[in-house]
Amino acid sequence: MLIDTHCHLDAPEFAQDREQVIERARVAGVRSIVVPSVGVFDFQAARETAMAATGGVYALGIHPLFTPEAGAADLEGLEQEIQLRLDDPRFVALGEIGLDYFVPELKTEEASRHQEWLYEAQLAMAQRYGLPVLLHVRRSQDRVLKYLRQFPGVGGIAHAFNGSEQQAQMFVRQGCALGFGGAMTFGRAKQIRRLAQDMSLDDIVLETDAPDLAPSWLVEPGTPLASVRNEPAEVKGVAESLAELRGMDVADVIRQTGATARRVLPRLDALLSSQGY
Repeated sequence: MLIDTHCHLDAPEFAQDREQVIERARVAGVRSIVVPSVGVFDFQAARETAMAATGGVYALGIHPLFTPEAGAADLEGLEQEIQLRLDDPRFVALGEIGLDYFVPELKTEEASRHQEWLYEAQLAMAQRYGLPVLLHVRRSQDRVLKYLRQFPGVGGIAHAFNGSEQQAQMFVRQGCALGFGGAMTFGRAKQIRRLAQDMSLDDIVLETDAPDLAPSWLVEPGTPLASVRNEPAEVKGVAESLAELRGMDVADVIRQTGATARRVLPRLDALLSSQGY
């Protein structure tokens, strides 16, 4: 089953044509889209957007890029929302959460401590409510792992993975699959492509991170990547690129990565099973 495990479908970049974007994904064969939230302010938007998409599901969490404005009240709001949505079959994970040491403002000592505090608190919630996590690991793989190890039983997806093979194996041992998307489609992304080629498909899921991280075929030479809008329909091309890298039939890649997504997101599996998939 073709699943986009990470798509910010509620983003303002889709405000003018969201219905058409959803339809293009359906026509491309995408059977489920995971919509992570980024803060208390968009919990409702993520949920409502997911409900409007075929096979749409959502996650609740505070993204590291939004931690400077978040505090104890946001954590309280997150926990209240989790409790409110536990009976909703479309609520499948806690996310997007994690750490970011790429953005300069988040690398200061104070900002770093603050985002780590929020990340740790959210991991505790994931453990408390038995939820998988969607992890943001940009320039932070080791630090994300350090905290994750403190919460046995919490696994999920290391989104947009761009670490070493050793780090990849450590995430797998913690019960996480690795998310590969548009970055993998660029020839210059040698480390990502090598991992995507060598890791077991039991440990790989497909994603777009739309509207961000557009794949190579959408980016004209000389065009800044950040200016190109990605869409969930492009996850089909991601699957085709992974199949080419591995010398496999694309149908087998879709089947195996879909099974991995369902394994690491049990509530998604339950929803799809209830729909006959």
